[in-house]
Amino acid sequence: MTRILGIVLFVGGVALIVGGYFASQSASESLRSFLGFKFGKETMWYLIGGAAAAVSGLLLMMSGRN
Repeated sequence: MTRILGIVLFVGGVALIVGGYFASQSASESLRSFLGFKFGKETMWYLIGGAAAAVSGLLLMMSGRN
């Protein structure tokens, strides 16, 4: 069961990272970057949350019992 949860977390985390990447490439984020600002709050949450979920999923997959 732990391995399944790890796989779900990893896949969900990768999906969030990909979504955050595409959100960072949007027109509004490009304009924000052009004006000298960093990423928007939502984009940062996608990237940070995705990374945390992916790492947690990897750890659960590796620590799961056989």
